[in-house]
Amino acid sequence: MRLFDFSIGLIGLILSSPLFLLIAVLIKLSSPGPVIYSQQRVGRNAELFSLYKFRSMIDKADKHGTSVTTDRDPRITTVGRFLRKTKLDELPQLLNVIKGDMSFVGPRPDVPEIINNYSKEMKKILKIRPGITSNATLQLRNEEELLSLAIDPDRVYEEVVVPAKVKLAMEHVEKNSFLFDFKILLQTVWALTAGKLFPLEEQAFINDLKNKISLINNSTTKNQKNTKETEVQT
Repeated sequence: MRLFDFSIGLIGLILSSPLFLLIAVLIKLSSPGPVIYSQQRVGRNAELFSLYKFRSMIDKADKHGTSVTTDRDPRITTVGRFLRKTKLDELPQLLNVIKGDMSFVGPRPDVPEIINNYSKEMKKILKIRPGITSNATLQLRNEEELLSLAIDPDRVYEEVVVPAKVKLAMEHVEKNSFLFDFKILLQTVWALTAGKLFPLEEQAFINDLKNKISLINNSTTKNQKNTKETEVQT
C-alpha cells in the first residue's frame, strides 16, 4: 500500500502542478498571507506531523475565532469557499502522502487537543496511517453545513461530530484491507465528479446527527434563557 501511495502521490503531484500554480496565484490575489496553511495533527503511532492545505481562510484565522468552522464562517475567503467546496484545498496533502505522513485512504487525522480526549479503545485508530479520504470524509462530506445548524458549534463538534467520526474511523481499523480502501477511493472519486449530479445516498446516521444537534440546540437555548432570567432577578 505504501508503494501505491508513493507512486500515485508523485504522479498526482506532477500532473497537478499547473493547478497548484493557478490556485496559489488566486489565493495571493484574494487575500494577504501564505498560500499553504499547515497545522499539527496526530498521525500513526501518535506521532505529530504538519498537515498541509491551501489556505482558505484569512491569515491567522485561528486568532479570530475557534477551530470549528461552519459554512457561514466569515473568516473563509471568496477563493477559499470554492476550494473547500471542491475539496481542492486538500490537494497539498499529496506532499504528506509522498512523505509518508498519510495514505490516500485512512482515518482523518485530528489535532492533539481532540486526540487527548480519546478513550483507550478510540486510540486504536492511531495504529494505522491517517488518510486524505475516509469513510467519515464521505459520510460527513457536508460537515460544515451540519455545524451551521448548531447554536454552539464547538459543543456540537465535540459531543456529536467527533464521536461520529471515531465510529466511522473504527471501520478502517476493523476492515484494514486494500479492497476496503480501494472502495473508499472509488466512492471519493464519484463524490467529487458524477456525485455532484448523482450524490451518494445520505446515510440514516446523518439524520440521527441532526436530531442530536437539535437536542443540544434546545438545551443551549434553555440554558441561555435561564441565565438571562437569573441576571434579571439579580
